[in-house]
This record gives sequence, C-alpha cells and structure tokens, in this order.
Amino acid sequence: MYSDFKLLAQYNTWMNTRLYTCAEQLSEEQLKEDRGAFFQSIFATFNHIVVGDLTWLRRFAQHSPSYKSLQKLESFPIPTALTSISFEDWEELKAARQSLDKIIEEFAGDITPSEAGEALSYANMKGIPATKNFGDLVLHFFNHQTHHRGQITTLLTQFGLETPDTDLLFLCQDA
Repeated sequence: MYSDFKLLAQYNTWMNTRLYTCAEQLSEEQLKEDRGAFFQSIFATFNHIVVGDLTWLRRFAQHSPSYKSLQKLESFPIPTALTSISFEDWEELKAARQSLDKIIEEFAGDITPSEAGEALSYANMKGIPATKNFGDLVLHFFNHQTHHRGQITTLLTQFGLETPDTDLLFLCQDA
C-alpha cells in the first residue's frame, strides 16, 4: 500500500501544477469571484485544499518522529477553520502549494507498510477525538484533494477554459 502513497503524491503534484497553470489564465478578480461553489470561488477552493493538507499533515506528523519532511510545516500557518484563507495572494498560495507538494512527496516515500497499518488518534477542528487506521487516513488525505480539484475543474470549465486531463491513469506504469 505504501508504494500507492508515492503514486498518489506524484499525482497530487502533477494535478496541482496543471490546475494552477490553467487557473492562471484568469484574472485575480475571476479567481476570487463567488461562483456558488461550496467554497464560493476557485481561489477559496484552492485555499481549502491547502488548509486540509496542512491540517492532516500536522496530524500525521504526530504519528511517527521519522517523518522529518513534516517538520518543514513549522513555517506554514495553522488554519483554525476549514474555510480559512491561509494565503490572500495568488503568488503566495501557488508558492505554498509547490512547497507543500514537495513535502507530501517526501512524506509519502517515508511511510512504511507497518506504519500504514497502525492507528492514529487525533481530534478534528471541533475538538472531537477519533482513532482511525493511519493508512486509511492517508488515502482520505489524497482523496480529499482529488474531490476538491474536481470542483475546481468544473469552475474553470464554467469560465470557458479547457482543463487538463485529470486521470491518474496517465501516471500509472505500463505492465
């Protein structure tokens, strides 16, 4: 399973690069325009993905001291809500995304099969405690990103942009 995490991390980086590049065809006003989406705008949805990533990566950092890559999160803001706008400026958001993607790829390569099978206890943003399988939570982490990138793809299409292919298939190795 842990090699799947590496593939998902590579997919995450690939898709973020492609969607940010596509979104840069829009003005900052268009990026921040309320489009009636769950997080209103393309910009806020990109920010939400960063918030989710930061929240989960900080939880994952407590799972094992061997995740040295996650120590790099200290320079990032600590979101207080799922709707937090951690970065107000497009260039700052894009730079943060690129840095996070490098951290995520390194982290995914550090997860061992035995760690993936262990439990992780954490509290959600409302303080409600939970204990779940660590590997399942990592899968949720990647699925969360994919879900919201799908929303962004829809929003970009509504602006008449041709969005890039999004299938994981393009990164799957030939047998």
